Amino acid sequence: MITAYSVETIRAAEEALPDLLESGELMARAAKGVARLTTGRMRERGLRSVVALVGPGNNGADTLFAIARLARRGFRATAVCVDTSASAAQTEAAELARSHGATVLPGEGSEALTAISRAEVVLDGITGIGGRPGLPPFARPWVDAIRDRAWVISVDTPSGQPVSGGPAVADAVFADETVTFGAPKPVHLLPPTEAACGLLTVLDIGLDLEQAEPVVARPTPDDVADRWPVPAAEDDKYSRGVLGIVAGGEDYPGAAVLTATAAVVAGAGMVRYTGTKTPRRLVQSALPEVVHGEGRVQAHVIGPGLDTTSAAKGADDQVAAARAALDSDLPVLVDAGGLDLLSGRREAPTLLTPHAGECARLLTRLLGRATDLTRAEVEGDPARHARMLAEVAGATVLLKGGVTHVVGPDGPLHVLDDAPAWLATAGSGDVLAGLVGTLLAAGLDPVEAASLGVLVHGRAADHANPGGPVRALAVAEAIGPVVADLLTASA
Repeated sequence: MITAYSVETIRAAEEALPDLLESGELMARAAKGVARLTTGRMRERGLRSVVALVGPGNNGADTLFAIARLARRGFRATAVCVDTSASAAQTEAAELARSHGATVLPGEGSEALTAISRAEVVLDGITGIGGRPGLPPFARPWVDAIRDRAWVISVDTPSGQPVSGGPAVADAVFADETVTFGAPKPVHLLPPTEAACGLLTVLDIGLDLEQAEPVVARPTPDDVADRWPVPAAEDDKYSRGVLGIVAGGEDYPGAAVLTATAAVVAGAGMVRYTGTKTPRRLVQSALPEVVHGEGRVQAHVIGPGLDTTSAAKGADDQVAAARAALDSDLPVLVDAGGLDLLSGRREAPTLLTPHAGECARLLTRLLGRATDLTRAEVEGDPARHARMLAEVAGATVLLKGGVTHVVGPDGPLHVLDDAPAWLATAGSGDVLAGLVGTLLAAGLDPVEAASLGVLVHGRAADHANPGGPVRALAVAEAIGPVVADLLTASA
C-alpha cells in the first residue's frame, strides 16, 4: 500500500525532530537527495545546464542548496531567486552556491528569463507543501519561460498545484518528475494532480510516520497477496462465504450472468441468485454452480441490471428481495438500479458502487438539493464527491471511472488506476460487483473488499486481452487466473 499524508501530519513529523529541524539537517538531507536524483537524471540524458526556480520558503532553500551541490559537481548551475534574504537558510544557500561556481540571479529582469529559457533541466522550488493553488505572481513569467523540451523536476510538490488534492491548476507547474520528502502528499496520488507530478520519487529524510494516519492510499499487487481470502483445509462453502445476488431483469438479463460469473470465478463458496424468468434461465444455463432462490448468505449484491419499476412477471418479487437485503443486518453491495432503493443509512456494512452520473443523482436526492448536481461536477472533483456521498449515506463508496475512488465514512481515500481504458465497456461494472461482493461475503470490510476488487478487476482486463479491446465476460473469466498469479508471485 502506497500512502499519502496531510500537510499537518508531515509538519508534525518534522517538528518531532527538533534537533534535526533546527540544525538544518533535515534541509541538508532533502537538498542532498534532490541533487543526487538530478545528477543521475542529467548524466543519463547527457545534459549539462540546470536552472533552479527559488521561491521564498524552505522549499526554495532546499532547492538552492541542491543547486550548490550540482555546481560543485561541475554542472552549469543557475538559481533564479525571488529574494535570497527571505531567510537565513536562503542567504547561506546562495553564498554556498556562488562559492561553488553557480550563478545566482534576481528573479526580475530579462537575464533571469533568458537563463530559464535556455535551461535543459529546471528545478521547481517555487512553493512547497504550504503553497496555495495557483502560482504566485512573481513566478508566472518564470514558468512561462520554460521551454517545452526542458526536463522539469519539482521539489516536494509541483508549484501551484493543490497540495491536498483537487482540480489541477492549468497555469501551474506540470513536472516531468517530482521528488518529495518523507512520504507522498495527496497531490501526488490523487487525480488529476497526480499527472502534474510526473514520475514520483520519495526521499527518506528520517520522518517517523509509522503511527500516523494516511489520508490517501493506493493498493498494490502485494496487498492482494497479503489480504485475499485463501481457503484453508478445514473450510467449506459456507465458511468461505455465500453471496446472494439480486441482479438482472427482463430488459438487462445479461447483468445477472456477468455478476454471477465474476462471483463464481472469484472464489465464492456458493452463489444464490434471485431474478425473473429470463435472467434466471440464462444463469442456470451458464453457471450450473449457482443456487436459485433466497437462503442463507453472508453478503448481498443488489442492483446490476435491476429495473425497480419493471412490470414484468416476477419483478415485484425480485425488488422485494432487494429491499429485504437492504433491511437485513448483512453486508450489502448496492449498484446501478439498487441505488434507487436507498432511502437512508443502514447500520450494517454498506458499499455503494455508482458511476459519476449515479453519484450526482444520488447525492442530489439524499441532500434534498433544489438544483441537480451534474455528472460533470462529480467528474471535475471525484475525490470530494465520493467522500461527500460516503458521509451523507454513512456507507463506503466505490466511485467508478477511469480512476476509481474508494472511501468510507472515515479513513483514507483509496485511489486505483490499474485498469486499461478498454475496460470502459458495457457489463464491466456488473463484473466488478460480483467480484467485490465475493470479498464481502468472505468477511473483508467494504473498503478493503472494494480496493482489492478494483485492482484485480483491472488486472483481469489486461489479462483477458493485453493491449486490446476486451469484453466483460472475458474479464470475469480472467479473475481466477489473475488472483492465482498474484498469490503465486508473492509466495
